[in-house]
Amino acid sequence: MTLPKAGLCAKMQPMTDQSQTIMTAPASQAAQATPSGEAKLNPSDLAHKIVDLAEEKQAVDITLLDLGKVTVLADYFVICTAESSRQTIAILDSIAIELKKAGVLPLHPAEGDPTAGWTLLDYGDVVVHVFDAATRSFYNLEQLWKDAPVVLKIQ
Repeated sequence: MTLPKAGLCAKMQPMTDQSQTIMTAPASQAAQATPSGEAKLNPSDLAHKIVDLAEEKQAVDITLLDLGKVTVLADYFVICTAESSRQTIAILDSIAIELKKAGVLPLHPAEGDPTAGWTLLDYGDVVVHVFDAATRSFYNLEQLWKDAPVVLKIQ
């Protein structure tokens, strides 16, 4: 395989004007930023709030894993099961709406599709996984992250 000569390649244009400054915030700040810029919930409180919201929408088999000493991906995983795609939507909506009221926004829109069996909300320090029973059994995140301590488990 030969590479094209430098003169034949298209010139890359910068994505921003050189005078512009790009500001970024660490994931933990972005996930907990409020409109006024102040943080409201620490990762542990955020994770427990999410567990409470999922439980209010009758999610089953809720597990809270403390990933802090195992990985840098997140501090906590909240894993729960919904018994239908409608319930998945209700759980995700409840979490997103209530946390937005508290000024906490996810880093990205929900990933996955409620009808596909696994949907994820990423709040930086806390990642929420809502599964259907078959998909949760197949991926078995608790086994995959078995080195992470279980903070709580609600059947």
